[in-house]
Amino acid sequence: MRRVLRVPDDQAPIDESETHRIFSASIFLSALRCLLSYIVLPVVLPAIGVARGVGPAIGIPVGLLALTFDYLGIRRFWMADHRQRWAFTALYGVVGAMVLTLVIVDFVDLIG
Repeated sequence: MRRVLRVPDDQAPIDESETHRIFSASIFLSALRCLLSYIVLPVVLPAIGVARGVGPAIGIPVGLLALTFDYLGIRRFWMADHRQRWAFTALYGVVGAMVLTLVIVDFVDLIG
């Protein structure tokens, strides 16, 4: 896993407080992406008369940002040599898969 994340084997562990901050930010962005996809874009915007089709324009950038933070978060847990790095890697993997699915759906909607 260290090789996939480009974390050197001989690197000294880094501060865990920054690791938890990045984790919080990435989970927040992923949750925001899901809220946009399932509540704001399909329900709230049409209810207030905003044009349909703005979803991908909002969802794709937020989703890509969330995926970037997910990657950075996983990498940071491995760089910190955190004792629960495998559990957080699995959590990030599940969240990242959901967000990636939403980004792909948005791309399909955008070009379709």
